[in-house]
Amino acid sequence: MTADAPLLYERICNYLLTEIKRGALAPGARVPSEMELAKLFDVSRITSKKALEVLRQAGVVERIRGKGSFVARELPDLDRLAADSPTPSPVRPRPRGGSASAIGLVIPDLSEVYGLELFYAIEEQCALHDISLLIRRTRGHQDDEEKAIESLVTSGLVEGLLVFPVHGEYYNASLLRVILDGHAVVLIDRYLSGIAGCAVHTDNAAAAKALTEHVMERGHRHLAFVSPPPDNTSSIEARLEGFRAAFADRDPAYGSRHFLTDMRSTLPDAFTPDSVEADVQRAVAFLRARPDITALVACEYNLARVLAKATDVLGARDKYLIACFDSPPDPVTGSAFLHVRQDQREMGRRAVELLLMQIRGEPVPKQSTVPFTVVDAGAVC
Repeated sequence: MTADAPLLYERICNYLLTEIKRGALAPGARVPSEMELAKLFDVSRITSKKALEVLRQAGVVERIRGKGSFVARELPDLDRLAADSPTPSPVRPRPRGGSASAIGLVIPDLSEVYGLELFYAIEEQCALHDISLLIRRTRGHQDDEEKAIESLVTSGLVEGLLVFPVHGEYYNASLLRVILDGHAVVLIDRYLSGIAGCAVHTDNAAAAKALTEHVMERGHRHLAFVSPPPDNTSSIEARLEGFRAAFADRDPAYGSRHFLTDMRSTLPDAFTPDSVEADVQRAVAFLRARPDITALVACEYNLARVLAKATDVLGARDKYLIACFDSPPDPVTGSAFLHVRQDQREMGRRAVELLLMQIRGEPVPKQSTVPFTVVDAGAVC
């Protein structure tokens, strides 16, 4: 590390060391809290927490659970500590209103189906603000997500986090902790039900309702909603809600609705030939038992592909209309399915802006929704 490029947490460390050495903070005195230091230096609590932990490990401060941090009564040799430290000379808090120097992005994966355009927008917005972007891929695993969040929070290298939460039956403890502790965090694509964190996403309920209504306008009265288990995945839960709402707005005697919500092939590490074939057979059995169904609303593109294979097995591809979210266009044939197109670019741009607002200490909405459009099969979008 060079003397002209201190890490943000080092600025706080050096400031507190200077205050202790000049007597402004005597042994036993209370040290400013994580929140107070974050406001003073215009950084996130991730950064201020890292600074206090570094000083605790060096024996400069003592952290008492439930009370705060205090200057150690028996201090180490501060001159020797400063000489041994790789940090530069102490600096004062930077003026408020500045931007972050680095943020972290925790994301399951990237593909042309969904995620790549989102990433491009995030990267471009960070470049616009001259912000470094540290990326951690979780590959859809909650354990990897937890490790990624912990490593970014404790590193002191980032001032805030953008997190695309993985699908799961329970919430990641690390993610809950950084939100509840007041760190700068923006959730992307989905939110955590009952947790007051900042999130930017599509209005999935409205989008699924619009998509289902579009199917109904094609003359289909007997529809099925198809998804993985929706438990604790807000995007799937909302799409299921939107599917139901499309029926609620019609005469009670209008058609019928059905649900196939135990598909497994699109779960993390599950998109294998065997799991796809298992889902195909699950869909075949489901449709054979319900011959009145003529349309299928899938919560995601890869499930729509599975359903297309199932209708081929039944020899009835022309009988069914298949709709989904995020069907990528083919440059020649266009999109394979009637679908909802989410505005990934706007989602990524807005996520960065909301995170910077948090870092600057500005108020942000708890949930921010981006536009969507319903696109016909065959359209190039």
